[in-house]
Amino acid sequence: MQSHLRNRIVGLLAVLLLSPVAFAQNAQRANQGAPGNAPAAKPSAPAPKRDITGVWFHNGPGNRINKTSPMTPWGQAQFATHKTNGAGLVADSNDPMVNCDPLGFPRNITWEIRGIQFVTTPTKTVELFQYQRIWREIWTDGRALPKNAGSDAINAPDPRYYGYSVGHWDDDYNFVVDTVGTDTDTWLDNAGDPHSEQLHVTENYKRVDHDNLEITLKIDDPKAYTQPFTLATVNYTWNPQQEFEEQLCIPSDAQLYLSTIANPAGGKK
Repeated sequence: MQSHLRNRIVGLLAVLLLSPVAFAQNAQRANQGAPGNAPAAKPSAPAPKRDITGVWFHNGPGNRINKTSPMTPWGQAQFATHKTNGAGLVADSNDPMVNCDPLGFPRNITWEIRGIQFVTTPTKTVELFQYQRIWREIWTDGRALPKNAGSDAINAPDPRYYGYSVGHWDDDYNFVVDTVGTDTDTWLDNAGDPHSEQLHVTENYKRVDHDNLEITLKIDDPKAYTQPFTLATVNYTWNPQQEFEEQLCIPSDAQLYLSTIANPAGGKK
């Protein structure tokens, strides 16, 4: 048992110590592939109409996280309680993902971005995510969004980590998704920005051409923010050969890391 525990701790330390090296190697590869050092990309074929089916991967450049609108007093109060681990010790953070709690929506679109896949059926589009192997149901059968989802109203639908979603084609190349009812235990993004039960997210999946998909996230939460705003624009590239690896956040491993490394480093028992 002690040997097994020691091996896991060594593995965690190796990940922490080698991460800067891996980052440097990735940066070097990115520089080698910069314009002027790599062959020009072949032009993509035209986009098929009303179709985003298939596997897509995030291609790095083009991910843009915007500033939020000014927060309301309620939003500011919530934000003050959120302690990220980006500028301090993990031991001091109350980020839900430290304990492998679900990222929730829309944070999973802007953080831990990996492969996604769309499967289209006559009544819904299913969006599959490589990280944590989760999925969303986006209903396209004409149903309305549930009212008061996640609120304290009588018979209101329970909140969900990934909300309730309906979608429609705005034109031949723009698939629009509206989502409500996202659990308020989740954060809006990696910066710890909050949201309330009134959160309404509008996604636009724009099929730029056959090989490129642009995702725009618009936020409307009058309880937390003074006006709607665009949170992010994320670019994905079509990759039919990509296989989804099993990339999971495992609670037992997270607790092992916290108890043996993060908490002692932060002066906690």
